[in-house]
Amino acid sequence: MLDALRSSARTVSGSHAIARYAMTAVLSIVANLVAQQITVVGAPAAPLMASIVVGTIVGFAAKYAMDKTWTFREAYTTPAAEAHRITLSGLFSLGTTVIFWAFELGFLAIWQTDIAKHTGAVIGLSIGNTAKFWLDRRHVFRDATA
Repeated sequence: MLDALRSSARTVSGSHAIARYAMTAVLSIVANLVAQQITVVGAPAAPLMASIVVGTIVGFAAKYAMDKTWTFREAYTTPAAEAHRITLSGLFSLGTTVIFWAFELGFLAIWQTDIAKHTGAVIGLSIGNTAKFWLDRRHVFRDATA
């Protein structure tokens, strides 16, 4: 099983940026949902939005780091250029986060279960990540080697 995972990772690593982006999207969705669950369990009295915000921050940080280093293979240049990329990626993330939150909270409002909330989150994050790939590729990681 471990050999199959390693082989898949090597195949995706050498493939097109969109395949790598899809893999990092899945990993960031998992990081987001795990961070949400840790927040809910660790602070059960905290409002729902606290877990969503924590998950969003963790997901963004993980996604940016993976996209910069692995998806687009963007070289580090200067602190100012890096700050610009992070800011631009963050602004695009805000727009796509609205999609994510709308699905997550919409599913929760309709079905009122944790499973529905997480299903909405996965759907919203999938749509948002698709839009963000094209925005990042064109505007954030323009000097990428991938």
